[in-house]
Amino acid sequence: MKHFLTGTGVALVTPFHKHGTIDFGSLEKLIEHTITNGVDYLVVLGTTGEAATLSKDEKFALVQYVKDQISGRVPLVLGMGGYNTQEVVNNLQVFDPEGIDAILSVTPYYNKPTQRGLYLHYKHITSASPLPVILYNVPGRTSVNLKPETTLDLARDFENIIGIKEASGNLGQIMEIIRCRPENFLVISGDDALTMPLIAAGADGVISVVANAYPKAFSNMVKAGLEGNFAEARKLHYALLPFIDALFADGSPGGIKAALEQMKIVQNNLRLPVVKVNKQVQNQITSLINELKEKGIEA
Repeated sequence: MKHFLTGTGVALVTPFHKHGTIDFGSLEKLIEHTITNGVDYLVVLGTTGEAATLSKDEKFALVQYVKDQISGRVPLVLGMGGYNTQEVVNNLQVFDPEGIDAILSVTPYYNKPTQRGLYLHYKHITSASPLPVILYNVPGRTSVNLKPETTLDLARDFENIIGIKEASGNLGQIMEIIRCRPENFLVISGDDALTMPLIAAGADGVISVVANAYPKAFSNMVKAGLEGNFAEARKLHYALLPFIDALFADGSPGGIKAALEQMKIVQNNLRLPVVKVNKQVQNQITSLINELKEKGIEA
């Protein structure tokens, strides 16, 4: 499994029509854009996909469509988490795992559990999951931090927990997990801007937002880093860094959808409470796309 989920994963956006329904035509275009430009796997129903705003029927339709569209060409990871442990377990027991390679499960949000609560939450999830589980730590969104010692306990105690998407932004914390992890436990960057330095520290890749727009350049950066070619990795990292910063300057996935519309891949439609980026950020994203094109870095 480490082989299949090493490298660049893409947290797919969910395209919407102007009137709010899922735009499956644009989703097909996005999937082909990412796969043909070299990404290693796709992630559906993540934060970037606005999963929190989708109904159960929409989630089912979306997952089925993505599975059919990729047709086994790359692995597929499914986001499935929440703050109600039993509800997550119930969902795991009834969903169809065919065509899915792993579950990405975010730490419970809002109710702010203790580290023991987090451990028991994931213990129940991994016991119910028919697929490998990737932990997802993003305290900036959940208001709770999965500490390294808890991550490492989970990694050692449950073979079905195969890795963590780490988006704490705390390099010391992430390096502690890398230093002490069991063999074959994946450490995956959850921050595009930190991916290159984390790979240099021993991380295995990324689940990326920017790779929706620049799958080839970002995948090449990750691949170069994993191969130890840090001269090339740094070159691409610093070329993309201002664009990455702009994507998150006024909320995500507002930034990436603004970019994808500029590239004529996905319309810039979102569901409340997420809104479009402000005009200043929109102009900055447009300008940076043009600058990257001048440097020979295209979508």
